[in-house]
Amino acid sequence: MKTIDGKKMTQRAATEPVGSALRIAPGFVATATDDTTGIETTLEAHYDADASRYIVTTIVSRGIRPGFDEVALRHTAPQAILQIAIPHCIAVHLANEGKHAWVTIAELSQSEGRIIPQWMAAEVVKRGSKNERMEVIQILYGASALAGLPPTKTVQLELNVPHRTASDWIGKARTAGLLKGMSYTPGRQADD
Repeated sequence: MKTIDGKKMTQRAATEPVGSALRIAPGFVATATDDTTGIETTLEAHYDADASRYIVTTIVSRGIRPGFDEVALRHTAPQAILQIAIPHCIAVHLANEGKHAWVTIAELSQSEGRIIPQWMAAEVVKRGSKNERMEVIQILYGASALAGLPPTKTVQLELNVPHRTASDWIGKARTAGLLKGMSYTPGRQADD
C-alpha cells in the first residue's frame, strides 16, 4: 500500500491494467491535513474491478492541535481526498520522440485543479486529432469514474465542450474498447 502525501506515489505503483492504455495502483493510503479545522484525515482505498472504481475501506480522522473543530471531525468528506489522490494512482503510457514512458496523471498535469494540462485540452478538441482525443477521454473518464465522479461532466469541463459532445466522445471511446474496467452509473452519488 502506498501513501499519497506529496509525491510518494509514482508510476511504478500503477501495476493493474485498466482500459487499453491506463494502469492504476491497486490500492493506496492518502492523508490530508486541514489547517483551518485542525483535522488530519487518512483514508485507505482499493480498486474494486466489479464496481470499476476505488472503494474507500478505512477512514481515520483526528484532531492534530488544541482547539480543533469537533463538529468538522464528525463530518469527514473523503471525496475531496479521493479527487486529489486519484491522479497520483493512474499512469498513462506516453511516446515522445521515440522515447516511451509511463507517467502519472499528476505528473502530466501542471495546472492546479485540472486533470490534463490546458495545452493538451486545446489540442484534442481540434479536428483530425481523433486518436489523441480518445486517449484523453480515457484519461479523463478513468480519473473521474475511479473516484466515483460523473465522467461526462469532467470531460465537459476539462475540454470545454458541450455535454452532448462529451457524451458522444465517451460513447465512441467505450465502443473502441478504451474504457474497459471503468464504469460510472449515472445518478450514483459519490461518497461524502
